[in-house]
Amino acid sequence: MIPHTNMHSLDSSSSPIIFALLLSLFLALSHSLTLQSDIEALQSLKLSVDPNMIPPSSYLTTWDFSADPCETSGSKFLGILCSFPSGNSTSRITTLELDSVGYDGFLPPRIGTLTALTSLDLSGNRFRGPVPDSIKNLNRLTRISLSGNFFTGGIWTWIYRLKKLERINLSGNQLSGRIPARISKLARLTHLSLSNNEFSQRIPNLYALENLQILELDSNMLTGSLPNLPSRLATLSLSHNKLTGHITSLVNLEHLVSVDLSDNLFSGPVNRGVLALPRLTHLNVSFNHFTKMEVNNYFGSGSRLQTLAAQRNRLQGHLPVKLVNLERLTVINLANNQFTGAIPMGYGQRLGRPWRTLFLDHNYLSGRVPSEFGSAVAKIRGSLANNCLRCPLRIPLCKGRQRPASACHGYTQNTTNYPKENY
Repeated sequence: MIPHTNMHSLDSSSSPIIFALLLSLFLALSHSLTLQSDIEALQSLKLSVDPNMIPPSSYLTTWDFSADPCETSGSKFLGILCSFPSGNSTSRITTLELDSVGYDGFLPPRIGTLTALTSLDLSGNRFRGPVPDSIKNLNRLTRISLSGNFFTGGIWTWIYRLKKLERINLSGNQLSGRIPARISKLARLTHLSLSNNEFSQRIPNLYALENLQILELDSNMLTGSLPNLPSRLATLSLSHNKLTGHITSLVNLEHLVSVDLSDNLFSGPVNRGVLALPRLTHLNVSFNHFTKMEVNNYFGSGSRLQTLAAQRNRLQGHLPVKLVNLERLTVINLANNQFTGAIPMGYGQRLGRPWRTLFLDHNYLSGRVPSEFGSAVAKIRGSLANNCLRCPLRIPLCKGRQRPASACHGYTQNTTNYPKENY
């Protein structure tokens, strides 16, 4: 039996230590617990998803609310990141990024209580219905991606309130209506993707978005002419719309690297200033109503252009001889136009050096094919079919029928007066 005095001595000496340990444990737990409203927002989101559409190995299966979202190990609450304040405040959820596994449900209004969120990514799922207005409370957001879902409705008129946004990706939904002009108030925006939706009417002027580098508005129902665009733009994708007018205004956008204007109703010339943009590597103006292609006399080695796609337009006159001066050009598609005359000798000299793709089919070209087309072209993709060329079938690019010479005679006469310096 332990003497009473020893027990008293043990109790008195250890009590302060035990108390300190319990206090520190209590403080640690109380300081790092997730804010209750954040937990309720996550619960609401999980409940809004059809449980039959939650795969066994998905992020949502790891959301076990018997544990605290910000106090769990890496195997629970996947897709969640938290802040860990040093003071008495609770932890907040700062990142919500679900995996793209086809979750089927809707976005609950309670999502707007996650006011510490900086990144929200629900892309590649089957969320549907309108995006709740409560999103306007997430004023710390720098990135939002809802792409590849079935969201409906329009872009929120209050979007300009989310002033910290740098990236918006709403592509691949069923959003409709007008793109609000107030979107130009998001001064930090670098990437805006609204492609593959049902947006209509004119594109608002976006020149105030001084930091915007990527603009993707393709595959909508947009109309009108090109708006004023920001000067730092590097990628411009407006394909598959109903846009009209000329594209001359692009000459002022010297940072452009990739431009896709295909499948619209643009007209007039593909003017020399566009082809001469100093950083441009890819230009696609196919499936429009362009009538003329202008190529500068002098840019040669200074041009970075690698791909020129201009098929299915109304381009007339002779083939642009000065394309041979574009030293990095490898892919050329001028098929299905109204070009006439002979194929320039320089085109033959560029085959394989460095031209790898050359489509000139379905025009009104005539005369002999340059001799270089008959040699060292085994790896060249392309076609010269459906012209009026003397094109030996032993030449791979000559496969396919030619028009009768009479079919090209009228076109040749009608284009003899074009100023040659433009080609």
